[in-house]
Amino acid sequence: MSVTPCGFTRTPDQGLTRLRWNGTGWATDGRLPETSAPPPASTRTQPPDIAALRPLRGLELDWPDGPVPLDDVLRLAAAGVPLTAADAPAWVPAALAALLTDRSWLAHEPDGTVRCLADLRREEHSVRLRRLAHRPAGTPSVSVVMATKRPELVPGALAQIARQRGAEVEVVLGLHGVPYESVRRAVEDLPLPVAWKELPAEVPFGTVLNEAAALAGGHYLAKWDDDDWYGPDHLADLVMALTYSGADVTGTSGEFFYLEPLRATIRRSAFASGAAYRSEVWSDHVAGGTILVSRDDFRDIGGFAAQPRAVDRLFLKAATEAGASVYRTHGLGYVLRRGLSGAHTWQLPLAHFLKVATSQWRGFRPSLLMEHDTDARVEAA
Repeated sequence: MSVTPCGFTRTPDQGLTRLRWNGTGWATDGRLPETSAPPPASTRTQPPDIAALRPLRGLELDWPDGPVPLDDVLRLAAAGVPLTAADAPAWVPAALAALLTDRSWLAHEPDGTVRCLADLRREEHSVRLRRLAHRPAGTPSVSVVMATKRPELVPGALAQIARQRGAEVEVVLGLHGVPYESVRRAVEDLPLPVAWKELPAEVPFGTVLNEAAALAGGHYLAKWDDDDWYGPDHLADLVMALTYSGADVTGTSGEFFYLEPLRATIRRSAFASGAAYRSEVWSDHVAGGTILVSRDDFRDIGGFAAQPRAVDRLFLKAATEAGASVYRTHGLGYVLRRGLSGAHTWQLPLAHFLKVATSQWRGFRPSLLMEHDTDARVEAA
């Protein structure tokens, strides 16, 4: 049974326990959580030892006197189990040692008002470990598909695409009632291949996306929204999730929102509307601006519906009806922008987002994984 982050627990109810070399392998000190409740459905596909570790805040490594195999440590990292160590001997690979000894995620105790911040830092650390353990052998090719009718947003969107690492990227633009001349400067400044197609404003949004996707040459297609924010590892994380899960379609959970009229950032609760916002789960829903699918599967599913709205939801519905599997990975590298509801194809009032928020911060305060140019420290509002 393969080990993946599927079933990662965002809010653990147990503390750290120790991981020691017992002479033949790595083992915990025996103080595992005691519970009579069955594991969540998303963890039942995991090996029993991994499922048993999910309620823990993490594992602290005690090193033996000399070099030992690290396969089990990397296995835990691949599962997203938070790992830490006070130091690391010279025989530990540098990249792993750097992550294990970065104990900044432990600076906030998971109690009182900082519970949400402690959980966020813990999850960021988990994602960094996953990236190390699931590092791909090659570089995936990804075609970023973006439809836009707002030329003023194109330079910022293309700049974020240019920041992507861990993938060979090309951009395909569907210019929705927008002349190419209005975005020429931004396109010519982009150090990536770009293809585009101009379509009249009356063409349905889904058709614009399909026309753009028809120009793609990458192995994967990634939908990109022109008004949202994406971290530099967004595409690589999606490909990683598609690979380790074996899913046909993947995307992130829609967790972080910047509410422009309020100048506030919120993070949605994993338990609002049931488990709709949990990550590292099999689901029929992902954030529409983060859909990733292979070009072949996109064609087999039938592309986006020729509709002006709800094209993401309709695509995911068509995918599941066609027997495609959908996996939702973490949402720490993505922030959705929300202004007044009339400005978006997905219309919900700002009050809705405040109602389902677990955390709220003044200003633009994304996860540290976004590596945003502004001060990205999360400060409680």
